[in-house]
Amino acid sequence: MNIFVAGLPYDLDDAELMEIFEKFGAVKSAKVAMDRETGKSRGFGFVDMPNADEAKDAIENLNDISLGKKPLVVKAAEDRPSGGGRPSGGGGFGNRPSSSGFNRGPRRF
Repeated sequence: MNIFVAGLPYDLDDAELMEIFEKFGAVKSAKVAMDRETGKSRGFGFVDMPNADEAKDAIENLNDISLGKKPLVVKAAEDRPSGGGRPSGGGGFGNRPSSSGFNRGPRRF
């Protein structure tokens, strides 16, 4: 089961996140989300636990506890749509068909 964890202290790393969840069972992976530009924690992460019962136990026991200034939000992660999260379609101007120019009249050579 993939678990979403928010409200993490900004100085918490992957190993510490894994250690917190290992108290409830086996952890396949634990990853703190990092900002690409600054390299700093974004304050949330994901934990993958192979056993659903252990994962549910971790969720029940860790949700709403405080590790820092904020209480944790711990819940089953929602499935993300594939494709990078951007809507498909053309150039971002509604449903207009793409064209090679704006308000162009007939070409004159």
